[in-house]
Amino acid sequence: MTKETFFAIIVLIMKKFIGGDEIKMSNTSMDQLREQLDSLNLDILKLISKRAEIVQQIGEIKSKQSTRRFDPVRERDMLNYIIEHNEGPFSDAVIEHIFKEIFKLSLGIQEDDKKKALLVSRDRKETDTVIDIKGVPFGNGDAQFIFGPCAVESYDQVANVAKSVKEKGLKLLRGGAYKPRTSPYDFQGLGLEGLEILKRVADEYDLAVISEIVSPADVEQAVDYIDVIQIGARNMQNFELLKTVGETNKPVILKRGMSATISEFIHAAEYIARGNGDIILCERGIRTYETATRNTLDISAVPILKQETHLPVLVDVTHSTGRRDLLLPTAKAALAIGADGVMAEVHPDPAVALSDAQQQMDLDMFDEFYAEVNEFKNATKQL
Repeated sequence: MTKETFFAIIVLIMKKFIGGDEIKMSNTSMDQLREQLDSLNLDILKLISKRAEIVQQIGEIKSKQSTRRFDPVRERDMLNYIIEHNEGPFSDAVIEHIFKEIFKLSLGIQEDDKKKALLVSRDRKETDTVIDIKGVPFGNGDAQFIFGPCAVESYDQVANVAKSVKEKGLKLLRGGAYKPRTSPYDFQGLGLEGLEILKRVADEYDLAVISEIVSPADVEQAVDYIDVIQIGARNMQNFELLKTVGETNKPVILKRGMSATISEFIHAAEYIARGNGDIILCERGIRTYETATRNTLDISAVPILKQETHLPVLVDVTHSTGRRDLLLPTAKAALAIGADGVMAEVHPDPAVALSDAQQQMDLDMFDEFYAEVNEFKNATKQL
């Protein structure tokens, strides 16, 4: 704060709250003047604190009413009212500058309060959330891997992938039974039959199943077959589905929407967190003007989400790139930047896959991919 600003506030406080009485300085000693300044400083502090309390109360009301925090018309009216009562010694421009800064800080208080209120925010819980998935700790600093086919097509297909996952000492198997697709003519998944196949295979290989649910009506039945509920990008803001999933006791992987901001992503997680705090955030790329990849992997979202929330963060390298030749470098990037896990798709024969053939690894490529990415993971842990 500049000297001019400081004294302007002092003058305003003196005129407003001391009744306009002039301070007689002619016969006053330096010590007495300093005592008066100390007293005024405390008065200013009390008034600033009182104003902050009122601002917080207004922010709570605006939040409940879904009203915009910044109201330019109200701000201009307040400034005009203050300037009308400005009797100097500072110009109207100086007074307006001072109070604009005060108003800006007030908006910051309301924003901070809103962030602190979120159950998923780092302000609410400083320690990292660690989620147990059938004995696998997710979010404890040791990155985990999730592999499996894009869509469940048959028992043999899933079992072949599960066998390869198991041989690597891994525990987490993904597979799509319900497949929301851009075109209604594309393969939509086997539905309940697909969940039954996943459950059978998981039991045989002692794996945990992760699968997407797209409708609130399917949640109650699906929880009997899977260990982790996945909410896909297209359903990130399907609020009824989020609330329904929040009523379960199953961990949830929430994928970022194709055009969702990080703030929108975090608030979507909040819908789930009101009933179920076992949430893993999944960065899976966002839609941009770039066409070289299926989506654009927002790798910077990983540290931002880990700073803003206490939830584990997963990176889906398959859907973010749409290219199997980019899976390894993006997986390494995810691990290097601090992701809690990496997800990628594997199919016994991608050429005949019923969905996303171009982005799934075959079993040989899967072996090579995992060997190198696991080596990289272990190397980075030692740094």
